[in-house]
Amino acid sequence: MANKAYSLHRSASTVVALTLVAGIGAWVLYTGTGLNPASQATLQKSDSRFRLVSGETRPWKDSPAAQGILETRDFPLLTAMLQQGSAAGSTRASSREERKTIWMDRAPVRILQDPYAGFVAVAVDTIRDEIVAQDEGRSYIMVYNRLANTPPAAAMTEPKRMIGGNLTNVRNNCGVYVDPQSGDIYSLTHDTIDTMTVFSRQAKGNVPADRELKTPHRTYGITVDEETSEMFLSIQHPPAVVVYPKMAKENDAPLRILQGDQTQLSDVHGITLDTKNKLLFVANRGAGSSLQEGTSLLNIPIRSESGARKWEPPGTSGGGRSVPGTGKFSLPSITVYPLQASGDTPPLRTIQGPKTQLNWTAHMHVDSEHGELFVADGVANAILVFRTTDSGDVAPIRVIKGPRTGMRQPHGVFVDVKNNEVVVANFGSHSVTIYPRTAKGNAAPIRTIRASPEGTFATLLGGIGAVAYDSKRNQLLAPN
Repeated sequence: MANKAYSLHRSASTVVALTLVAGIGAWVLYTGTGLNPASQATLQKSDSRFRLVSGETRPWKDSPAAQGILETRDFPLLTAMLQQGSAAGSTRASSREERKTIWMDRAPVRILQDPYAGFVAVAVDTIRDEIVAQDEGRSYIMVYNRLANTPPAAAMTEPKRMIGGNLTNVRNNCGVYVDPQSGDIYSLTHDTIDTMTVFSRQAKGNVPADRELKTPHRTYGITVDEETSEMFLSIQHPPAVVVYPKMAKENDAPLRILQGDQTQLSDVHGITLDTKNKLLFVANRGAGSSLQEGTSLLNIPIRSESGARKWEPPGTSGGGRSVPGTGKFSLPSITVYPLQASGDTPPLRTIQGPKTQLNWTAHMHVDSEHGELFVADGVANAILVFRTTDSGDVAPIRVIKGPRTGMRQPHGVFVDVKNNEVVVANFGSHSVTIYPRTAKGNAAPIRTIRASPEGTFATLLGGIGAVAYDSKRNQLLAPN
């Protein structure tokens, strides 16, 4: 019996150790450092911040990689994990004072990371003929000539310029907007540092942003009403739409917030505007739960400082605002609101149902001139096009889908009305594909910008929440 108990204890200890390593591995993958898979990394601790150093065991300040590798901010969960006991298998400490810190200063055996760009969002600068694409997998903003077209035999198309590195605060970058007049690039982070960064058109390399705005956690989509200079940000969870002045910075407070049970917002992602008809469109993936009383963004106090409205947006603790047991899943949908909607306002109408083919909605774009709504759907591997007046369980008026399209896991879409084109960011094929605006069915792209050799396998690693090891099949499992 004693031997059996010891065996069970040792097995439990092994599980704890593997879980700890898996958690750190997930964090390493999740931060998106842009390292080549052949590179190694060392976790080091300095001033309560964990850092990645490429192939180095020297202190961070002595490393030649210090200026090129992304630095994370505080990760309380990881800190707590490293403070659990003095060794794997030791009993849980009865108090905080009895806990000891485990120092882990070793390089991983290997790093699993896609060496090529994984595009999740795209915008077109029609004045300067440039395509701006978000590489979420490696945390870069990549700018290409709009007319670039990678030849089949070419390894890839080199971007005109790139923005990325520890100084930029570009991490887990999921949404992008280009100012049509100045060419400024607005970039969102998702599950990391809760910061929107704005770069001038001349920015390139590892440079600080010209402007930063602190945002609520899990900000995903961005669009701007240039007529009113209002900027709309979508919040995944707890679901909301937050509207700021376009030039907002630092801790500036929003002008208004759309949030509440009546809004029918759930797992919000894409967001777009029909400024011609004064409408707001929001893409919902369907997962949701009720908020605890008083924890809505609407309850955060606004203060006045030097004539400006300020607030403290909630950070990573936002998930704790949900009421346990109220979680639910509904069909994916697109909800439509008045452009000036705020508070707990119900939608004017909803596009939802099996005929819609909505599955894993990502970014959207409205073509107000032609009254059409374009939706990128990563699981459907399609661009779905609806009328901006559609409501209920309606089929798209056309769908771009099929093996000839070159699309795989499309997450971003932009309608270039000036050039009569649709531009798509493909997370699953390291590519940006361009089609005629009226393309439908299994249509081949008129141009393709590839960031890898043709046919290269994409890891699809992005937004990793955990990792697990299947000992029977010798496989790593990574939910994204």
